[in-house]
Amino acid sequence: MSDKEAAPVDKEDNWGYDLYPERRGEAARAKWWQIALFGAGQTNVEKTTCERNVYNCFENSPLVKLMYSALKSSGCEIDLRRHIACEVCDVSVSGGYDPKLNQIVVCQNVVRNKGIIQGILTHEMIHMFDACRHQLDFKNIHHLACTEIRAANLTHCSFMSAMFQGDASPFRIRKQHAECVKMKALGSVMAVRPDVTKEEALAAIDKVFIKCYNDLEPIGRRIRRNSADMIRAYEEKGNYGYE
Repeated sequence: MSDKEAAPVDKEDNWGYDLYPERRGEAARAKWWQIALFGAGQTNVEKTTCERNVYNCFENSPLVKLMYSALKSSGCEIDLRRHIACEVCDVSVSGGYDPKLNQIVVCQNVVRNKGIIQGILTHEMIHMFDACRHQLDFKNIHHLACTEIRAANLTHCSFMSAMFQGDASPFRIRKQHAECVKMKALGSVMAVRPDVTKEEALAAIDKVFIKCYNDLEPIGRRIRRNSADMIRAYEEKGNYGYE
C-alpha cells in the first residue's frame, strides 16, 4: 500500500499535539529570541533541572503527594520515569496531559520554578485522576470541560485573589472565583480543541459547571493562596481513603 493509500490518521487522537513537538517525534529547536531573552536552547541542562524540580515536588509538595496517594489508592500509581516527561514545548503552554500515553508533560523550556511546576503537576494529575476514576473521554467536549473546570477550581483560582478584586462581599467573591474558573477552563479547552468555537466551548462549560465546580475530590477543598490549606488537605487525605 502506498503512502497515499495508507489509512488516514484520526486527527482527533492528536488534538493538542502541535503544542508538544516531541510528541510528534520532532526535535524542537529554540528560536533566536528565546535563546537571547530566556537562555533557551540548552536542552540537556533544562531537562535535568526540570526532572530535579519534579522529583523535589513529589518529595516535598503536599498537593503533589496528595494527588500521588489518590492515584495510587485508585489503582493508578504513578511511576516517575513512565508517567512524567520533561520536554520542549511551544512557549504558549507550560504543561499538559497526554491521554493516549497516560503521561504528564512538563515544559522544560518554559517553567523553571518549583512552585510553578507544583501547580502544573497538580493540575495535570487531576486530569490523570479523572481519567483513572471516571473513564474520561477527551473527545467528549463535556468531559473535557468538566476536568478543566475541576483543575482550574482546585489548583489555579484562589478566593484570596477574588477578594482583592473590587467588591469584597461573600457573594461577589464567590462569583469572581467562579468566573476565574470558567475563564481558565475556557482557555484550556480552546487550546486542546482548536476545532471548537469559543461559543461551543462556553456552552459546554456552562452545561456541566455546577456539578464539576462542586466536585472537590481528591483534594477536598479549594486552596486559598498563602494559607495552610495545602498542608490541611494532605493531612486529611485519610478521610477519603487515601494512604
